[in-house]
This record gives sequence, structure tokens and C-alpha cells, in this order.
Amino acid sequence: MHTYRIAVVDDDQHIRQLVETYLQKENMATIGLGSAEEAWELWRTHPPDMWVLDVMLPGMDGFEFCKKIRSDAEVPIIMISARDDEVDKILGIELGSDDYLVKPFSPRELVARVKRQLQRMKKLQSKDEPLPIDAADDYIDLGELRLLLHERRAIWRKNEVDLTSKEFDLLKLFVERPNRAFARDEILQLVWGEDYFGSDRAVDHLVKRLRKKMGDLPVEAVWGHGYRLNGGEC
Repeated sequence: MHTYRIAVVDDDQHIRQLVETYLQKENMATIGLGSAEEAWELWRTHPPDMWVLDVMLPGMDGFEFCKKIRSDAEVPIIMISARDDEVDKILGIELGSDDYLVKPFSPRELVARVKRQLQRMKKLQSKDEPLPIDAADDYIDLGELRLLLHERRAIWRKNEVDLTSKEFDLLKLFVERPNRAFARDEILQLVWGEDYFGSDRAVDHLVKRLRKKMGDLPVEAVWGHGYRLNGGEC
């Protein structure tokens, strides 16, 4: 049985030790760190399976650290903060955190959210397992866009685009049903899973990242609803 390694980053030693104690009771291994700089060194040398990350850290804050990690990988991140402002919550989600919890919080609630994120990660990893040889066609073509499903790679106008797992899942959703308008809540359910806790602003941020990486990919906003891929312009 795999033992998950959770990095807990908080400059408050009491909170850090409390969180670690509850996670260890659930048979998870923990690494406690007091700054984002220490956390970055851990990421470079021995990356954990998941981060529990305080926003208010000395030096580099949690928002900046989350942004650095998310630009590199899709590892789960739960942000915790004493600040209850909606702006902070939205910023955390936009920068790529998977959940946001306000202090003071119940350690049991945090453990439950950690478990949900790990379950979601396990499902995503299972999607990356090799498919049977006799499976359906392993690619989808739409205009100048090709998705290699088994390899989870995207080719746009003859250039390969480096996508995270969620970016690929969102693009696959659009390509499989071009011109169909998806509501934000529907995208959350299909890409993040039914037990997702966060704001639907996560969808806007993911679409923004996809557009930035793929130039003039014709993903259109549907006012007051969500997004669609204009298949006629691919």
C-alpha cells in the first residue's frame, strides 16, 4: 500500500505540528517546513505527493509558491490562511490551488479534504495507465488539432503543446464535443470531479492557461454560462 507524503508548510510551529499529527494518524507521512524557500528546495530534491500550504509565510508567500509549483506540475495543493477575504480565496484558486481553508479550522475537516484530493489524484493517475491494444482509436483530430489519447499529448498546428493533466482533460472535453457550450459547474464536475470544493473561478483560470499555451485556440466564452470550442475555426 502506497504511503502518501504530505508537505505541511506553515511558519506557526503549533499549527504545523497539529496538522502533521492528524495526517500521521491516517497513515500518511509528513514533512513540516517553516518557509516557502525550504519548501522549494524540497520540491527540487524530493517532491511530496501533496502540499498543505499557508498563505502568510516569511519571505516568499504562499501565493507565489503556489504559482511556482503549478507552473511545473499538477500536484494537489490545499491553501490555509487566517484571511477570510473572498479576494484571497479567488486568488488562491486562480493561481492553481485545489482548495482553500480558513483558520481556525477543524483538523478533521482538513484531513477529509486531503483525502479527497488524494483520491482525485489517484483517479487522474489511473487515466495515464496504458490502455489495451484493442482499445478504441488512440487519437482525435479536429482541424489542425490532434490529441494523442494514450500518450496524453496535444499537437496544435504541427507543434506539440506541453499541458498539465487538467489542461489536457479540459481540452479533450472540448474536442470530443466541439461547438457544445459547457456550463462552469459542468466543467468542474467533469474535469475536477463531483467532490470538488472550490470556486468555479478555477474554470476561468484553467481556460486562461489553455489559451495562453495554445495561442489562437478558438475557446469562446458563453456569456453567463461557460465556454465552448468553436470547431469550425480549428
